[in-house]
Amino acid sequence: MKEYKLSEIYIYPVKSLAGISLNSAFVEMEGLRFDRRWMVVDKNNIFLTQRTNPQMVLINTEIKKDRLELSHKTKKMPKLFIPFAMHSQETATVKIFNDEVQASFVSDETDQWLSSTIGTKCRLVVLSDNNKRYVNKKYAHNNETVSFADGFPFLIMGQSSLDLLNSKLEEKLPTNRFRPNFVFTGGHAHDEDNWKIIKIGKTIFDVVKPCARCVITTVDQNCGVKHKEPLLTLSKYRKQGNKILFGQNLIARSLGFVNLEDEIEILEYKRDQDSF
Repeated sequence: MKEYKLSEIYIYPVKSLAGISLNSAFVEMEGLRFDRRWMVVDKNNIFLTQRTNPQMVLINTEIKKDRLELSHKTKKMPKLFIPFAMHSQETATVKIFNDEVQASFVSDETDQWLSSTIGTKCRLVVLSDNNKRYVNKKYAHNNETVSFADGFPFLIMGQSSLDLLNSKLEEKLPTNRFRPNFVFTGGHAHDEDNWKIIKIGKTIFDVVKPCARCVITTVDQNCGVKHKEPLLTLSKYRKQGNKILFGQNLIARSLGFVNLEDEIEILEYKRDQDSF
């Protein structure tokens, strides 16, 4: 019997800013607690990401007891403190891919700080509890919701999958290039392609869709510089149609904590025709 263990946990409080490595996280239906609860939008209220603004990764995020803190890795700027309850009365319909959702702006001070730091006029929004964004009905089981993640609440990838990729590259890449929520050890490369239902610790997840990778994987998450890899190499052995697949998207069936070293139990496998 293969043994899989949870080896890394990440959240990204503000979409496309730097992530945070955790020892433990609470699973909520829309994602890990505090994961992508905030998002940067442009003057037209359309989401901004590293796809067009790779320098966004130079902004560090920290979660404290009652607030989110932002700081820049290289620029000498004061830290920005954003209490969890902070948002203005101003709301707007913001666009993320094909979804439109009602969100609240945080504050003028926050917008000025981010605009100066990123180098383009932008604003920070937060998704309130009253406004829901739904997972694509094609993959949802029970009207599951998602925060400001690209499309699904959770993303998992195997260390063995990354090891296989790195064996084909001149310069090895860390897991943060793929911005996962969960990384696991054990088994073989891309075992996760064959999973349908899994349990991490005591929490059950449906494995609903392979993750189609974008140019953000080519951005060095430490310095914001773009490269050709890993998409160039992945396209040679992980391409399906016009998509490059790496990792799996999940939705949760239950709430609860997940912890490093939690065992991952495979409750059900996909049928052969459903696999990559």
